[in-house]
Amino acid sequence: MLKITNLRKSYRGGGCALDGLSLDIGAGMFGLLGPNGAGKSTLMRILASLQLPDSGDISFDNINILDNPLALRRRLGYLPQSFGAYPYIGCRALLFHMARLKGLPENRATASQIDRLINLTNLEAHVSRPVTTFSGGMRQRFGIAQALLGDPSLLILDEPTAGLDPEERLRLYNLLSMLSSDRVVLLSTHIVDDVEQLCRQVAIMIAGRIVTQGPTETLVAELDGQIWQGSEPNAENGECRLLSAAFFRGSKQHRYHSAANPGATCASVQPSLQDRYFLELRRNGLASSC
Repeated sequence: MLKITNLRKSYRGGGCALDGLSLDIGAGMFGLLGPNGAGKSTLMRILASLQLPDSGDISFDNINILDNPLALRRRLGYLPQSFGAYPYIGCRALLFHMARLKGLPENRATASQIDRLINLTNLEAHVSRPVTTFSGGMRQRFGIAQALLGDPSLLILDEPTAGLDPEERLRLYNLLSMLSSDRVVLLSTHIVDDVEQLCRQVAIMIAGRIVTQGPTETLVAELDGQIWQGSEPNAENGECRLLSAAFFRGSKQHRYHSAANPGATCASVQPSLQDRYFLELRRNGLASSC
């Protein structure tokens, strides 16, 4: 269990990245969803012991990781939003180097683990190729492989699908689903589809705070009978919020949150996690993507 309690972090100039954030995260895939600038990457860096908060507590399996960062690092796998790689060093050689940095012994067991991770991430045809020459999808798969060195019980993934094409994204979905059964996996993203596809539990983060959290299905089901879609715009008021307006096959469709039908052209539709996300943005004074 990863337990985050009243975490605060501010930067010079008065910017507040984390504003009393608290979360309890159990085994499985947990989605942290929020817009750019919500403080997600700051939280990921603090959880990975790369930054310190101003105040608050973090524990993992009852170990205070702010007081004992080394105890965490032995059990941590971390994929940052972006990462560099040494030029001219092949994929397998770089994994060996990173294993040594992580404190793994130079023995057959480590070599066997690296070979398993290469196979798991479908990189066996590229073991001698420098990681700097990899495509975006291959690079992310390498990032997953290095994060899994040492069989970590906590896996932190910051925007893992950013820049991937649909095929690479699907491969990564399948891999992450396979990995999440017996460890805590925290997936931070602003891409709603990632969370809806992968995560049974989700928290929505805005301006350094958690504005809602719970089972993904429950957060969506709470909007049953309250989402409407129509081709004509309708006036907003205190009871009706425009969530999104987007073209679908040449026709602009408007989606609303309202307890009653907001207009003659509107019909009730099934809610989605994207509807819930846009609703939380609007409730907190942020415009949706319409």
